[in-house]
Amino acid sequence: MRFAIARSMSGPSPSSRDESNLMHIGLASCTKLPEWEVDDQPLVEALQEQGARISQPAWDDVDFDFSSLDACLVRTTWDYEHRRDEFIKWARNTDACTAFFNPPAIIEWNTHKSYLRDLAEAGVPSIPTEWLETGARVDLNALLNHRGWTRGFLKPVVGSTARGTFRFNTDDASLAEAQAFLQERLGIEDMMVQPYLDHVETGGEESLMLVDGQVTHAVRKVPVPGDYRVQDDFGATDEVLEPDPGDTEFARQVMAMVAERFKTGPLLYGRVDLLRDASGTPLLNELELVEPSFFFRHGPGAGQALATALLDRLA
Repeated sequence: MRFAIARSMSGPSPSSRDESNLMHIGLASCTKLPEWEVDDQPLVEALQEQGARISQPAWDDVDFDFSSLDACLVRTTWDYEHRRDEFIKWARNTDACTAFFNPPAIIEWNTHKSYLRDLAEAGVPSIPTEWLETGARVDLNALLNHRGWTRGFLKPVVGSTARGTFRFNTDDASLAEAQAFLQERLGIEDMMVQPYLDHVETGGEESLMLVDGQVTHAVRKVPVPGDYRVQDDFGATDEVLEPDPGDTEFARQVMAMVAERFKTGPLLYGRVDLLRDASGTPLLNELELVEPSFFFRHGPGAGQALATALLDRLA
């Protein structure tokens, strides 16, 4: 493609039907889901309104029978990062006994950030990246000089919520700190080096949510002054964003490329995260196809859209 640029959830259930006859939908979660995490509630309510019964089991709950579900969506499985192999095995096993979204092959691909290299090689405008394998010895100053970068950014290839990230400059003490940090991390995991995009500090990260290949809504996530971390764990805020038509097409094409790569047809759901370079050009920062926060609170109708798309597939 060419680029142009369980625990049951609380809430009402239909009272006129025997609950045992309701479509049983699982929204896979984790054992220690924070009590404040309620962003999926519009999805839960939309599914219930359409006649479904909802469970939210931890993905690694050995006492929960995933085969009892009519479908399982991966939603808030936020503790798989250090158990990726186990998580992928669970996805495959669950897919074998119920309808599962998104497919295990995509989950395996998307949980290692080398997927970004695949998309860049396919023509997706992306942040330039140096890929470093565990055990490598790297001279950061030489690497950045070769690339012509004056500021750098480090992050692990398997990670979330800004874990293991580090920004630095080539002309101050942060370079030595970054060098030591990188060598420590390369002792245990693969890493990435990218140019640091200053625009994130003021313009934030733009996230576009998609259902069945179509953008439902978008948000801008803005870090606290001077920071780059756009997660609310670090005090960042998020706001409704009216995406540029070009960015909407960008997101649609990325999702279509993945669907074509895996021969799946339109993926049920996903999130495309964009950062902008100094010229304002949007670049792919992350593609979230496993357990994307969907910011339903900023997308009236998005919960209904995802619920309808899921139930239509099961029909």
